[in-house]
Amino acid sequence: MKNFYCVFVIVTISLLLCNTSEAQYKIGYFSESKTLQLFPESKKADSLLQQFTQDSIGVEYERRANKLRITDSLYKKDCKTALPGKTCEEALNDLDQQRNILANWLKIGQQMVDAKRAQLYYPLKQQMYEALKEIIAEEKYTTVLTVEALSIYFTPPLLDNLSIRVAMKLHLPLSKQIEAMWKAAEAKAAKPLVVPAKKKTK
Repeated sequence: MKNFYCVFVIVTISLLLCNTSEAQYKIGYFSESKTLQLFPESKKADSLLQQFTQDSIGVEYERRANKLRITDSLYKKDCKTALPGKTCEEALNDLDQQRNILANWLKIGQQMVDAKRAQLYYPLKQQMYEALKEIIAEEKYTTVLTVEALSIYFTPPLLDNLSIRVAMKLHLPLSKQIEAMWKAAEAKAAKPLVVPAKKKTK
């Protein structure tokens, strides 16, 4: 579902920028995750996310678990004084709610991590998709697919790898191997296509 959404968003951008009735049909492919990894700032974002997971999610779980232990102990001694201002029934409902939160903490914690990840990567994604939008317009791509949508039996043209084009546009570091392969692909594409002459028939 997530991959489908990414495909839909990118294809929508490409269709808005390109007039398919006039432009030649041109397909590019793009990987959000691989492009994000090329940003030097992504390492800092990963480190902050890991720290948030350990310090915030883990500490919050321990705080809630400790609160539940104390409240449960007080409730067993005297339900009327376990939670000031609450009846025994209200105190029991509060305990049940605390237990449900801890029981579902893995899901809740993941939601918190996802929200933090979105916050940390928002500036990088903003730069990345702005560059992608410009490339789609400049190179007149009519459709952009995610890498996951491509067949494993098909090797697409390197020059249509929009992750590499975005990296170049934003001056992100690329490996020497990728740079060499890109230059070779550009040189090959620049050569005119030679059509062999037909043999004369007697």
